[in-house]
Amino acid sequence: MNRDAKTQSALIALARTRRMQRALAHAYIHRDAPLPTLRLSLGFMTSTARTTDDCSELGHRMSVLGYGRDEGVAYIVEDLAMGDAPIVYRLFLRGPRAGHLVPIHAWPNLERGEFTSTRGINHDDQDAIRGRIAKLAATLEPCPKTTAEAWMLSTRVVQRRALRVAGQEAPIRKFALQLRVEPVSGVGPLGSTTVTAFLRPEATLVEAFAIPGETSVLARVSFTGVPSGLGLSKDTIVLLTE
Repeated sequence: MNRDAKTQSALIALARTRRMQRALAHAYIHRDAPLPTLRLSLGFMTSTARTTDDCSELGHRMSVLGYGRDEGVAYIVEDLAMGDAPIVYRLFLRGPRAGHLVPIHAWPNLERGEFTSTRGINHDDQDAIRGRIAKLAATLEPCPKTTAEAWMLSTRVVQRRALRVAGQEAPIRKFALQLRVEPVSGVGPLGSTTVTAFLRPEATLVEAFAIPGETSVLARVSFTGVPSGLGLSKDTIVLLTE
């Protein structure tokens, strides 16, 4: 007699019974609630489903600017849609802020080796910002691309919510989406982060970068992170460590 199989069957039957009890209780509680209209149902489906291909050129894309060995950080540039000024982040490779993308509030002073405040910088002047980015990139070590197929991406919806959009009756879907990148072989650096996705909980591992002299790897993951129109893509950088 296989007691394990019998116990497993009993647990499955109990779980099904509990689900049925919860469903009946939920139906009884909401028995007097009006049914949603067909117009509202169709509006919700059309506002949350994909109806055209992604417009990647309109999304927010991140790129790895380089590695600052003395600081122990990688510099990341996010190019925004509609020609807005780019945003520069510092990705800490170690310490309590390891793996976090922190927008820089002080530009490196290349002459003095220190940081200067961004308060005097006109953020509307894209030429000035891109000029500073070019000067900063010249002082950083480049991060070469590595084989992205050596890692696999898994996603998990941690939380489901809805977002009201002006001019629409039905809300759009909002997800707290956990991204986990790990080596295909099972041996090597791995990492995870949680992002806010809209409309659909989809993500793609686009490319990976090696850090000079480090065992850590940077993985660029694209997901639906901008709730404009049918949803525009947005990138994040995941730090993979041993």
